[in-house]
Amino acid sequence: MKNKVPLFTAMSLVASALFLTGCGSEPEIKETSEEIPEPVQNEFEDGLARAYFASGCFWCVEAVYESVKGVKESISGYSGGHTENPTYESSNTGKTGHAEAVEIIYDPAVIGFADLVDVYFGSQNVTQKNGQGPDHGSQYRSILFYQNAEEKKIIDEKIAALEAEIGEGKVAAEVMPFEKFWVGEDYHQNYEKLHPENGYIQNVSIPRLKRFQAKFPDLLKETAH
Repeated sequence: MKNKVPLFTAMSLVASALFLTGCGSEPEIKETSEEIPEPVQNEFEDGLARAYFASGCFWCVEAVYESVKGVKESISGYSGGHTENPTYESSNTGKTGHAEAVEIIYDPAVIGFADLVDVYFGSQNVTQKNGQGPDHGSQYRSILFYQNAEEKKIIDEKIAALEAEIGEGKVAAEVMPFEKFWVGEDYHQNYEKLHPENGYIQNVSIPRLKRFQAKFPDLLKETAH
């Protein structure tokens, strides 16, 4: 397993320390037996909708969705846990319940939620539990968040179709009602785009992005080809 490589720039010592631990840690995985809450539905703003996914390191997932047509913005952050105001440091303990997640702001007139779910499954190892690639731990687990019954139906049907191919129970992703998304620290945003020389980006993020783009050329922005 490879850790993310820190940037020795004007970044604070605290931020640098966080990068040193980065992707690859294996914190305690906690399970809960709480009742499933009702999902929170975000209203459209200026004709744009929002969707939420967790699929390993958010640097990787953010870059994948940024390359998709109809996606206006992809934001790294945290979701799926039980604590308020999660941070990179706290989520890496595995005790907050949060996973590294992305908020996708998209134009539903250009791309639908079902397509975003196809992007989700098409850009990961669908059978890997509690992580993606070299990144292991509950904070890197795969989660699809739904905001209403229609989105849940789409997700459930996609999983059923996948499991008809690979075997029942093989899809590792959790399906959870969306409650809240916590925006991540500034230095995580657009990380792959801003730091292409980073060792983790070179060896993990960019190859993952290229594998996805090769599978879904019709879903890419013109600039992503």
